[in-house]
Amino acid sequence: MFARVERFTEPAILLLLRERPVHGYELLERLPELTGEQRVEMGNLYRLLRALEEEGLLSSKWDETSPGPAKRRYAITERGRALLDQWVDALRRSQERTERFLERYEERR
Repeated sequence: MFARVERFTEPAILLLLRERPVHGYELLERLPELTGEQRVEMGNLYRLLRALEEEGLLSSKWDETSPGPAKRRYAITERGRALLDQWVDALRRSQERTERFLERYEERR
């Protein structure tokens, strides 16, 4: 049995896109620095990007200025920024609960 901490792929994508619009491959390369995952599967990432776009949290357009074939460039929308703010609030509350839990655990060791 393993203790598991939830994954933060969705807010991590929104945070990276808030920094600047990027191609999916760049997201794939940069996500592990925020999620702790070794690597996100490409198919899963593109499915998640499509779902986030359908929800209006990000937008995409074809970028034909880069070398090679045209690629989609993703950007966060205002709705995505609002959800990212909500994620941050939720994570802060979770962090406070986690700190209380750990302090109590350490007291009783």
